[in-house]
Amino acid sequence: VQLQASGGGLVQAGGSLRLSCAASRRTSSNNAMTWFRRPPGKEREFVATISWRGDSTHYTDSVKGRFTISRDNAKSMVYLQMVSLKPEDTAVYYCAQSRFSYGSRRQTDYGSWGQGTLVTVSS
Repeated sequence: VQLQASGGGLVQAGGSLRLSCAASRRTSSNNAMTWFRRPPGKEREFVATISWRGDSTHYTDSVKGRFTISRDNAKSMVYLQMVSLKPEDTAVYYCAQSRFSYGSRRQTDYGSWGQGTLVTVSS
């Protein structure tokens, strides 16, 4: 499966963006999908994950209440709605498909990765 992330850009603090992740073929409904990000000069980190049916989501503490992950299996799409953005949210955002039905923070659990989309939040 090839994943294509899009929707990044430059936004002022307090603004919103919606990231999208498209799969090259029908995303397996048995696989969790997850967003990671790599801030400038830092390691890639977990952001949010959604289970195969979309009935379970988990977020890193710093984005809880501001980010919402969702998926549309029929369209092979995963989304990350981001509101109240902060400068510390600046990063390259990656979508990834888990090998399992429920996602995790372990990057080794993910077999397919998108190319990343840059989000820059200005203060």
